[in-house]
Amino acid sequence: MKFHRAYIEITTICGLACSFCPPKSQPATTMSVEQFADILPQLKGYTNEIALHVMGDPMVLSNLGEYLDCAYASGFKVMVTTSGFYLDASKRAMLFHPAIRQVNISLNSFNTNSVARSFESYLQPILDFCDEKQRQSHDFFSNLRLWNLDEVHSAADFNRQLFAVLEKHFSVETIASQIVGERQSIRLAPKTLLHFDRYFEWPNLNHSSLSHGYCQGLMKQIAILADGRVVPCCLDGEGIMTLGNVMETNLDKILTSKRAVSIREGFMQGQCHEELCQKCTYKARFSN
Repeated sequence: MKFHRAYIEITTICGLACSFCPPKSQPATTMSVEQFADILPQLKGYTNEIALHVMGDPMVLSNLGEYLDCAYASGFKVMVTTSGFYLDASKRAMLFHPAIRQVNISLNSFNTNSVARSFESYLQPILDFCDEKQRQSHDFFSNLRLWNLDEVHSAADFNRQLFAVLEKHFSVETIASQIVGERQSIRLAPKTLLHFDRYFEWPNLNHSSLSHGYCQGLMKQIAILADGRVVPCCLDGEGIMTLGNVMETNLDKILTSKRAVSIREGFMQGQCHEELCQKCTYKARFSN
């Protein structure tokens, strides 16, 4: 059993309330560096890459570098996903750690929040990060995510404002003219991409639709929440499908449990054995 990556939520704190994220129903939790270090050996053999994200933003942690040190010492490459609100000079420095493989910055976090910050003051640290990456010739990928496409073009004004700044800063041709599909990337600079996608709906037990199909949960990924609960995928931020707790039970035992095997075998047959999976619309993206 080999996963493309394992998501480890080192904190549930993000400091924002984005309209595209579900409200948090559980208390704020941060996984200690010691707990993180204890989990990493259990992931050996399952994956070479970890993503420090499920619901929280790892950049809120002033000691993020300690987590990256642990990952690097254990031979893991790391993907960091952040809102871009915590990229002052001292925080940015942590992202040039040798463990980093990819940095994702969710640009649509800005226009889905009521924050006392101007568009310019939000975007400038992000541009500074991109520039510094080029100056230092770092080899990791930085993805500026714009996952706000929808049928009614609800974010059209924000996107036009953003495109104007990016076109000028990176000296690229008109971005709007390059958009040909819902999911694509436009190169802004070497290994710096503007990635487009549509809004997605977090799975919810109250969702009215029911469907089956294939999913990458327990096939190409798993997620470990900040309190140690193991879930099949990174969209189960509430731990509804908790398979066990890696701080109490060895990961090998959790992943070979009856429930885990049932979920995995169901996906291989295009069947969803869990109610949350049946009510998840994200899996439609894997239908092809």
